[in-house]
Amino acid sequence: MAATHTSHVFTVALVSALLLCLAHGSLGAGRRLMELYTPQPSELLTYHNGTVLRGAIPVSVLWYGRFTPAQKAVVSDFLLSLTAASPAPTPSVSQWWDTIDQLYLSKAKGAAAQGPKTVTQVALARQVSDERCSLGKSLKLPHLAALAARARPGKGGIALVLTAEDVAVEGFCMSRCGLHGSDARARAAYVWVGNSASQCPGQCAWPFHKPAYGPQAPALAPPSGDVGMDGMVMNVASMVAGAVTNPFGDGFYQGPKGAALEACTACPGVYGSGAYPGYAGNLAVDATTGASYNANGARGRKYLLPALFDPATSTCSTLV
Repeated sequence: MAATHTSHVFTVALVSALLLCLAHGSLGAGRRLMELYTPQPSELLTYHNGTVLRGAIPVSVLWYGRFTPAQKAVVSDFLLSLTAASPAPTPSVSQWWDTIDQLYLSKAKGAAAQGPKTVTQVALARQVSDERCSLGKSLKLPHLAALAARARPGKGGIALVLTAEDVAVEGFCMSRCGLHGSDARARAAYVWVGNSASQCPGQCAWPFHKPAYGPQAPALAPPSGDVGMDGMVMNVASMVAGAVTNPFGDGFYQGPKGAALEACTACPGVYGSGAYPGYAGNLAVDATTGASYNANGARGRKYLLPALFDPATSTCSTLV
């Protein structure tokens, strides 16, 4: 699969970078504090009249490296939760997904012709495992596109490549926690996210791990009990949001294409109301486990999902 568009962005709040930006009086490409910062018209996240993924979206997952059945279930249940037949209690994962449709997909070119009753649904098409890491445990970016092709995403679908915690990927932890790209000829997108549990949990699994830099506030308890997997879900959510709203680089985004801010990455580190650098916001807490979350999912799952940028109000929209 030839990658024709790749979004190289942070998918969680890299706290040290944010604090550095704050020290210089600007948040730059980091999270823009909506209560303090008013974007200029040229900086707004806008629609560039291109394609979005809408309607039925088949998702094929390729597990690269070793994942336990329990770890796989955390992600697969999340994907099932996006358009669950029986909606979970609010706030829910499906409510978060519906917000993407309302803020972005329903406003794209051709959406009106499809009609207001068109529902964007995710279907878990297939899962493939490569436990032996056939391409090695040190991957370059072109390897990700090759792995995505092995997942065989359908037209208008997404290949989701997930790498285990002992697999190194070019730029992982240093400049990214995940990315999304596409093959314009196949009209399919792909997403890659790595398990950061042993490589950089303070960067890519925050707030379920103490931040690598900055104020050392206590880490929050992860809903699944697995820091790496709950961190992966946060980043999968962020990258899937980018993949459906800006799959081929001409959809909804802000800034230069090579470092575009998208539906979730325009609000890094924001998970609940009142969030600021180093603080994820006001979240719900499970009375039994003490885990922090903001969305209910299928099979009683709980997840922490990133805020969505609202282009109409230039604010970060949260579930709680």
